[in-house]
Amino acid sequence: MAAGGGRQALALYKSLLRESQKFLAYNYREYALRRIRDGFKATRNVTEEATLQRELQHARESLEVIKRQVALGQLYRPPNLIIEKK
Repeated sequence: MAAGGGRQALALYKSLLRESQKFLAYNYREYALRRIRDGFKATRNVTEEATLQRELQHARESLEVIKRQVALGQLYRPPNLIIEKK
């Protein structure tokens, strides 16, 4: 992996995790966190530049989707589940 691509990937990974923590609904939050971790783990060993750029673009698009969903979720607060802290 190119050095610049690694830094970009790490920054995107952290941004995705940070933004996913903002989901109010426990199930959405945990699903997003699990998908982010699994997605980055699956593409950890990508060395081909074209594939790396495609994966980074997909992560950027996913970040925008998560931001929109979090904003929408703020409008309609779900009730807390039993497993969540009060």
